Amino acid sequence: MATYPVKNTVTGETKEVVMSIHDWDQWKLDNPEWIRDFSDPSTCPGVGEVGEWKDKLRKKAPGWNDVLRRAQKTGNNRQKLTLD
Repeated sequence: MATYPVKNTVTGETKEVVMSIHDWDQWKLDNPEWIRDFSDPSTCPGVGEVGEWKDKLRKKAPGWNDVLRRAQKTGNNRQKLTLD
């Protein structure tokens, strides 16, 4: 189940709606006066992940680039596989 912070465009009331992602689309259609509230950065999707995932992977598994380079040398990969 996902939690969606929403805000009423008419009254300004805010609340959290808990439902499955499949039900979210129907809820939006049934409640057009409510919009997703992105004012709280902690509830925004993807906050703090831009550009940091490579650094986290390098610190967690420092030998990962060596594994990717060896896979590159097999000749079956046309794309660059390293994190550099």
